[in-house]
Amino acid sequence: MESGSSHQEKEKQSVVARGISYALVAVLSFGAGASIAGGGTTASIVSHLPLIGDGLNATPDQSADLTAFWKAWHALQDNFVITHASSTLPTNKERLYGAISGLASSYGDPYTVFFPPEEAKAFADSIAGSFAGVGMEIGVKDNILTVIAPLKGTPAERAGIKTGDQIAIIDGKSTDGLSTEKAVMLIRGEIGTTVSFTMIRAGKPLDIKVVRDTIQVPETDDGLDEATGVYHIALYEFTSNSADLFSQAFSRFKASGSTKLIVDLRSNPGGYLEAAVDIASHFLPKGAKIVTEDFGGKEDNQAHTSYGFADLPAGTKVVVLIDGGSASASEIFAGALQDNHAATLIGAKSFGKGSVQTLIDLDGGSLKVTVARWITPAGHWIMGNGVTPDITVAYKKAETPQGNDSQVARAITFLTTGK
Repeated sequence: MESGSSHQEKEKQSVVARGISYALVAVLSFGAGASIAGGGTTASIVSHLPLIGDGLNATPDQSADLTAFWKAWHALQDNFVITHASSTLPTNKERLYGAISGLASSYGDPYTVFFPPEEAKAFADSIAGSFAGVGMEIGVKDNILTVIAPLKGTPAERAGIKTGDQIAIIDGKSTDGLSTEKAVMLIRGEIGTTVSFTMIRAGKPLDIKVVRDTIQVPETDDGLDEATGVYHIALYEFTSNSADLFSQAFSRFKASGSTKLIVDLRSNPGGYLEAAVDIASHFLPKGAKIVTEDFGGKEDNQAHTSYGFADLPAGTKVVVLIDGGSASASEIFAGALQDNHAATLIGAKSFGKGSVQTLIDLDGGSLKVTVARWITPAGHWIMGNGVTPDITVAYKKAETPQGNDSQVARAITFLTTGK
């Protein structure tokens, strides 16, 4: 038998050798936490996360030939022999759950997945916010389990986890073939305990240990740069409180007398759709389209429009900063302002999380199904495409603690010179 460390080394080597080509199921979540919207912190599950009780259609589909399924069922039942002392045979219910899981995965959508009862409860707990974890949003990028963003001030950020890190191993367990929901359950745990990751960064494995804690993320930060007259509002996620907190920061901006505003959404993994609509309404006239839910013909599309606060001081120029960690509700907000010509986007292309999920109660478990996709006012799909900035600027750290990073510096130049 291999030792645990030897086996883990081989896992790392095979991960790099295969180019880390994982087929993984994704969600949202703080790598131990969640949010809700076009796909952010429980953000993939959007503002409407209904439990559609039963009343589901149970009529057999006569066009589906299940002969092979029943042959496999009986072949396993008649022939399988336990080879590990700790193994047990699955019950009929467990076999059924396995079949449903396979059916969901056959759709090839990383956000459509079945949770058996135990996993369904853990998922429901994450949405309710009862969790301890490390503080990062995870999703799927190019079929690889990836860190969308470590959340500001969390254990993940302090441990050095970065946007774009690919998660290869969690506590010695390969993520190859592991759903994101199951990855999240591996990451969560009791406060004060440690979770170990092997990340792939720039093609090389990197071991990182993180101590779990209750996740408390600062939602906004704002202030005026007296030297340039540029006001800066950073929004770290779109929670149920974000609209009110942004409104307070926006009032301070107006009171400052500045007409140059940066809204910083970098590493903001998203959250509630309603928060994005509310905040965008400060910049757009009443009725202006913010985002459309396209249900693929299954039901009428639903357009979400501005409430029309439109209280931006006359003559104000606005820059929205985005990067690869901007996802879901961040992309909805940025895309709406870009397409309505209300702001200039600067930074790097966003993550590309733009689908809507509904949770269906099914035989004690939960079936999470993608039911719609987000489309920007100009008709661009967010899912898989992201939002492209008007001015692309690679991130470079500030040279001094008092200085600005390259993206903020470019935004200030644009706001003060128009170029």
